[in-house]
Amino acid sequence: MPINALKTAPKVIGAKQVAKAVEKGVAGLVYLAEDADIRVTTPVRELCSRAGVAIKAVPSMAELGRACGIEVGAAAVALIKLEG
Repeated sequence: MPINALKTAPKVIGAKQVAKAVEKGVAGLVYLAEDADIRVTTPVRELCSRAGVAIKAVPSMAELGRACGIEVGAAAVALIKLEG
């Protein structure tokens, strides 16, 4: 999915919410900002690796936040799998 589709896609924003979505098995794809603090992204990256969830890198938190339609940066965003 192109990053510009994030604005309208079902998603969760933020490392804690993304981690919860991965743990629950509802995250289909995770976007991580390359300029985010490694202490924030490493646990999410490890969870995704264990759960088999694909990760796409985005150059900056600002770009990821804008793509989601929010006015602040985002370190992590997960697309939520639709049932059915």
